[in-house]
Amino acid sequence: MKGFIRVAVFILLLIGGLNVFNFGPILAAPVNEIQIAGQFGLVYAPLMVAREHGIFEKYGLKPIWREYGSGAAVREGLVSGEADVGFMGIPPFLIGWDKGCPWKAALGFVVVPVGLVTYDTSITSLGDLKSTDKIALPSPGSVQHILLAMAAEKELGSASALDQNLVAMAHPDGAAALISKRGIVAHFTTPPYLFEELAQPGFHTITDDVEAFGQPFSFNVGVASKKFHDEKPVAYACFVNAISEAMAWINENKKEAANLLAPEFGLTPEKTYSYLTWPGMNYTTAPYGLLGFADFMEEAGYISRAPDNLSEIAWENLLAFVGSRAGGPSSVEELQYRR
Repeated sequence: MKGFIRVAVFILLLIGGLNVFNFGPILAAPVNEIQIAGQFGLVYAPLMVAREHGIFEKYGLKPIWREYGSGAAVREGLVSGEADVGFMGIPPFLIGWDKGCPWKAALGFVVVPVGLVTYDTSITSLGDLKSTDKIALPSPGSVQHILLAMAAEKELGSASALDQNLVAMAHPDGAAALISKRGIVAHFTTPPYLFEELAQPGFHTITDDVEAFGQPFSFNVGVASKKFHDEKPVAYACFVNAISEAMAWINENKKEAANLLAPEFGLTPEKTYSYLTWPGMNYTTAPYGLLGFADFMEEAGYISRAPDNLSEIAWENLLAFVGSRAGGPSSVEELQYRR
């Protein structure tokens, strides 16, 4: 009798539509809404690809896209709860961490050329800039601001030597102002605006990222709040995977990526492809330069303290990526510092 009952129950379960051999529908995680804060430029191509290809949705996430004009604005979006994850330069990330923002870096986000461009042929070094020459960059504390401070310390003897020259502008506005030669003499910017400016007759760089920092670095980091990381671990893992997939797709499909991205920037697919393949462009989630920026920013007074180790500012998946080599730092560990 007991055996008959067991068989009957099993049959009823199957009739009721429960697939006892497939636990996917039973254990599937609910769709998680994720608020994503990005900015302007080719740096954010992986976000554009993920949006167009529905990559986050494939991982069970429902993205809400937000776009800001600077890393400082992204930082405020994360602090206010408008965003769960955001993409910003290492400096604004560290400024927030120093002020107690509950977040850490989840991944590195793209290595790109960064340059201070001018149309004035008489300006070939920082020492040629006059006190009245205005320099546009996204905001105080941005990557560009700290790079300028690094370069100023080397060349002019003071990290703050050019602070009175600064004007805060989003990249598109800064590029438009420089190309039209209105209001500013120089613009510290990223692709595609950097490449568009350098294509103008007589426009040239005064200094660049490698000259200032000493080596390439992650232009952005993907930052996740502690609340999102701790309370939605599956969604956090899916976020990291989705970004990695979008990044890999760009690397494997540059021409298709150019066709997809060209309308976003008002460029031809051919020009967009040339920008995606420009020397120095590297779509990677590897982190570079985190501790090098931290050490300089502490020394120059932009933050009150630097992290004692990477674990203070990076989630576990990023720590695993960098590793900890016995007997001396690995090449990836060394690339966290300045040369």
